[in-house]
Amino acid sequence: MSDAIEAKTINVMIVDDHPMVAEGIQSILESYDDIHVVGCLSNGRAAIDSFESLKADVILMDLNMPELGGLSATEIMLERCPGTRIVILSMHDNPEYISMALSHGAMGYILKDVPTDEIKLAIDTVMRGEKYLCTGAKGSLDPKPGTRETLTEREQTILLQLAQGKSNKAVARDLDISVRTVETHRKNIKHKLGISSTAGLTRYALEHGVLQGTGVRL
Repeated sequence: MSDAIEAKTINVMIVDDHPMVAEGIQSILESYDDIHVVGCLSNGRAAIDSFESLKADVILMDLNMPELGGLSATEIMLERCPGTRIVILSMHDNPEYISMALSHGAMGYILKDVPTDEIKLAIDTVMRGEKYLCTGAKGSLDPKPGTRETLTEREQTILLQLAQGKSNKAVARDLDISVRTVETHRKNIKHKLGISSTAGLTRYALEHGVLQGTGVRL
């Protein structure tokens, strides 16, 4: 009988650099009979070092943390254990953050101000192998009628580098980010601009003054 109960228990790891937030979430989750919080860690580096030994079924991950942020930690964890279920728990409802989290392999994204029951719902959903976005995150991703997406400052920087003919690896090295992150930005840039080729990106950059003074010609 005890084995059957143990089999249903979901081991959850919380990664957040704000102790009060982490402790609050832990208190909420431990009120459920089928959830066991196996650890509360304060940064992505500590999470990477511990998640396998703690045998976490679901990881609730903040985005902005010291030493190593949530996106980089998610990427590394999934490289080591592709089946890891990671849910981003963040205060940011910016579409860029949400898109980046999902493209890095996170199975869910919930905002820190969601009702208690929604955190549990997110955990149960990803345990079934499904993705979960809270209502606020879904609303941020839905395009608003009559609006056009604009490039973020980071995307403009990467557009400049790509339009100069640099490879993804070269851009990653210059900006000290991963190649996968560059590829994600590149995909987002093309989607926002409705452009499918590198030549098209270069043409756009020339026409909009992004390459002004660089000497690049198409």
